[in-house]
Amino acid sequence: MDQLSTLSAEQLSRYFRIITEGTGIRRHNELLAWLQGEIQDFLPHEILIAAWGDFTANLIGYDIVSALPGVRTENANPQTFSPLLQGLFNRWIQMGKSPYTLGVGESGFLLEGGGLRCPLGKALRGMRSLLVHGLTDERTRHDCLYVIFSSERKLHESLGAMQILLPYLDTALCQVTPLIHPESASGESPSTDWGLSKREIEIMNWIKMGKANSEIAGILNISIFTVKNHVRNIFKRLDVSNRMQAISKVAPSRKQNGGNST
Repeated sequence: MDQLSTLSAEQLSRYFRIITEGTGIRRHNELLAWLQGEIQDFLPHEILIAAWGDFTANLIGYDIVSALPGVRTENANPQTFSPLLQGLFNRWIQMGKSPYTLGVGESGFLLEGGGLRCPLGKALRGMRSLLVHGLTDERTRHDCLYVIFSSERKLHESLGAMQILLPYLDTALCQVTPLIHPESASGESPSTDWGLSKREIEIMNWIKMGKANSEIAGILNISIFTVKNHVRNIFKRLDVSNRMQAISKVAPSRKQNGGNST
């Protein structure tokens, strides 16, 4: 990377230490500890949001990592949270998939108005700036968006660090099983009316969150061949030929979902 060529030996050593620590992460608490450690010197933040999936179809999974009280994935309302992610994603696309920052008072700062009625919304109203960057998984064609929020006005200085650390941040997040959102944890799976087994429902939920077969195999600790067999059976039962058709078929209707599809 061009950014690396401008770093001192000490800075390179610190980046290497952060990256090495990130490769060993497997649990949510380990991820939180890593994000609260030395990486804060390069990416100062109180809240990190990772979002992935098909943003065009508004089929978005997300995970929230923060040490702030109550700011958790399970406490966020997807129906009010998704528009925020969609807006940040659209701006990233408009900027040619380049990292960007926004601060209070800047045009396009999407947190004004306090639309999120949850602990996350209250915390976001105390943030002064945000930094957004993402990447596209060329295998699944799904995008992954990463957003960090800081109560300080200096995230523009972290653009270079985000470009360097993003691949390793993505790797660390992919090694951690994302928390189940409230609508998934309630047991009201949209797949239950299609004659799928418990395991197939579980796999279908991961498909909805944009996970590839290899990732699902790792999460569930089963072979990729077993996953492929389950996916093949899911397609047969749903009478579809690909993942997007399956997701669309099991997704709640707009009427059932109060006018929003998530």
